[in-house]
Amino acid sequence: MRFGSVSGRRLLLAISLVSLLALFALQLANTASRESQTYDEGIHIFAGYNYWTRADFGMNPEHPPLVKLLSALQLLRLSLHLPIIQDRNFKVEASLDGRDFLYKNDASKILFRTRMAAAVLSLLLAILLFAWTREMFGTLAAFLALILLVFDPNILAHGALVTTDMGLTCFMFATVYAFYRYTKRPSWARLSVVGVCAGLALASKHSAILIFPILLLLGSAEVVCAFWETKKQPQASPAISRTGRHALAQAAAILAVVLLAVVVLWSAYGFRYAARPGNIKMNPPFDAFAAQMQRPSDVRAITQLARLHLLPEAYIFGLVDVRNNADFTPSYIFGAMYPQGQWFYFPAIVLIKSTLTLLLLLLSVPVALALRLPFRWREALFLIVPPAFFFLAAIQSGMNRGVRHILPIYPFLIVLAVAGSCALIRYSRRWGYIVAALVVCQVTTSIRVSPAYIAYANEAWGGPANTYKYFTDSNVDWAQQLISTSQYLRQRGISQCWFAYYAGEIVETSYYGIPCKQLPTISILWTGSKLDIPTKIHGPVLVSSSLISGFEFGGGELNPYAQFQTLRPTAVIEHGVFVYEGEFDISAVAAMNLAARSWQLGDTKPQEALANAQAAVALVPRSTIAQASLGDALWTLGKHAEAAEAYKIALHSARTVQPDFQKGWIPYLQGRLSPN
Repeated sequence: MRFGSVSGRRLLLAISLVSLLALFALQLANTASRESQTYDEGIHIFAGYNYWTRADFGMNPEHPPLVKLLSALQLLRLSLHLPIIQDRNFKVEASLDGRDFLYKNDASKILFRTRMAAAVLSLLLAILLFAWTREMFGTLAAFLALILLVFDPNILAHGALVTTDMGLTCFMFATVYAFYRYTKRPSWARLSVVGVCAGLALASKHSAILIFPILLLLGSAEVVCAFWETKKQPQASPAISRTGRHALAQAAAILAVVLLAVVVLWSAYGFRYAARPGNIKMNPPFDAFAAQMQRPSDVRAITQLARLHLLPEAYIFGLVDVRNNADFTPSYIFGAMYPQGQWFYFPAIVLIKSTLTLLLLLLSVPVALALRLPFRWREALFLIVPPAFFFLAAIQSGMNRGVRHILPIYPFLIVLAVAGSCALIRYSRRWGYIVAALVVCQVTTSIRVSPAYIAYANEAWGGPANTYKYFTDSNVDWAQQLISTSQYLRQRGISQCWFAYYAGEIVETSYYGIPCKQLPTISILWTGSKLDIPTKIHGPVLVSSSLISGFEFGGGELNPYAQFQTLRPTAVIEHGVFVYEGEFDISAVAAMNLAARSWQLGDTKPQEALANAQAAVALVPRSTIAQASLGDALWTLGKHAEAAEAYKIALHSARTVQPDFQKGWIPYLQGRLSPN
């Protein structure tokens, strides 16, 4: 068979496609095996296993179940230890049981199996991207787009994690692709595919709700374009009448998509309204949880939704959680802390964490337009409207937690960049050399940063070694570095050390062979971890960049690890774990630990609780946490007048010490001062 023949070219195309997909799978497998558990994965994996074995969708209702179900399916043949549900707050239950589920079994085996199951969605996305790009712009464009996706650090960072982000990215892209095919040649079969894809997106992540206004915008654009085409070529019936019928048909189609998508969503929950099986109740109850929302209009709307049972209870719980997180999530960007999300966060994310290749290739679109090169407007709208709308919604959401929250825009941007590039190549072959050079740069960059994709930043901003200066959390330090940390300590023979790790409360660092004593994070206030923390320690001390930033504590003196912001580390492990030598006063850390211990002792050992709270206040008198714990300990012992004084000091601190970051304490303290 000659490769110059039609059958030979087809075989070469198939070999090239399979090779790229295999290379993609190998990179995902490499990442899955070389990164430790990220912050959310234990929660998602345990929740998915619960869905299969206990039909308990009240576990981790913050996110819809599809990706968790898909990932945990790989575990059903294993004999696994399953933690006993203890009826704690659903967030605490999922976090702590997720930790026990992983580390009382073979965590490495569980992580790799579930991650590779999740990676199937990344491979599906790659196939869809190739197919749609080829359908719109030809084979060359399809291969260029696929190469950019296969070697995109952000896709590789999250493509093999048991989280909801890639599921949403895959099915949102699939929905828009299916709608594109429907608008080209409408049929009930094609419309059904749109509805199923939209339903799978809904069952992956709550932000998939945005797919419906996106489809409405695309449908409206189709109507407008059809109107102008009709005006150019008058028919027997007036253009306005024909356009009206077209608009009604588009509206009916989108309504049908919504209804079918909701049916698919219900199917993911087994067509059951109650989140938990039998008579098991949610903790907290729905009414109490919904009342935490700041806007009365939101409370009324969500309560009505629940009363009518229009959506599954667990899904509605997730909607409430999304709303609350958006209202109370702080932001860290360019080294500064903000109490709420900032509009410029996601624009900065795109500029810093997108590859230079993608950013430069996107410039080909306005260049092609300036040169008045032929551009297909239907295809342009389908590639521009979805990412633009999703991006604007992300800016408005206030959820400044990482590039993963805008991951769905990247497949569209890749195809758009390739479309502009191919238009320029057709205009002049010289553009082909530039595009080829840029693609080679992306491949090289991706290989060089492997497997530390999570911390990726492009070269213009100093690369992944500097990402911590601009962002935190899942942009750089998401608890993925424990394998690298273990190797660092083992190679240097370090057996005595301290470790303040971002996910230290919900990850077993000892599982990875790390001998360090644990330092607490803010999570100790609800996890119940029992630690003995002195006021002074000697290095080596390892601290996560997320803790140094103060992302979860607040700015200034609210951050007990603030001193490390001005110190020079002796080493940096995988761009996110900093190593320090010397002697350190960690009184603020010890005070937080004592306050947490006071709450843990609570009613069972009130005198010990009081002693710990008093010790915390002695170390950091201005601490809201320490004074609040003292007030609670005194109240338990019946010393109400003394408790009130502690609450007043705590309330004054909450209102005067970095008050924007402590406003969440005010309702609690006011309630304690007015218990009736």
